Amino acid sequence: MSSNVPAAFTDLLSRCTHSAVHLEMRDSYAVDYETGPFADWRAGYRPNHDDRASWWRPWLDLVQETVNRGVAMRRARIVSEPASEYTRFLYDSSFTNVAAGEKIRWLPRRQASDVALPGNDFWLFDDRTIHWNHFAGDGTSLGGEVWDNAPNAARLCADAFEAVWERAVPHAEYKIQ
Repeated sequence: MSSNVPAAFTDLLSRCTHSAVHLEMRDSYAVDYETGPFADWRAGYRPNHDDRASWWRPWLDLVQETVNRGVAMRRARIVSEPASEYTRFLYDSSFTNVAAGEKIRWLPRRQASDVALPGNDFWLFDDRTIHWNHFAGDGTSLGGEVWDNAPNAARLCADAFEAVWERAVPHAEYKIQ
């Protein structure tokens, strides 16, 4: 398995049997502005859609393996418009996740005002296990937390995700602003 995906998260995904959904609600996540993929993007680099070897990475192997097992992987992003620089970076690189089999949709924040949302980004596995993603105000990850026996919270996450998903625009149709 991938060495850059935490083992606990990899285990959750490998045990998943029918669905893995991810709701992202932040306009920026802490990244290294000086080095790495975001810095490269800021300098003008864009992955070549036709050169899969140049952008395929261990995370995408895991996505593809999961989808090939019959698990529906979906990601919804609630984003402010005009989009932050980081959201633009995510948008430009999301085709890689789509190529691996993940479905992605985008919802402008103004269209989410009446959706009951949990306080944190999350992954929900098989409508029952929640992996909360905790962040500091500057976007730095504070680590994850797994809730496996919290049916009310799982229902909140499932309902929130489905409400966002229904309104959101598929990646291929969304135009970043």
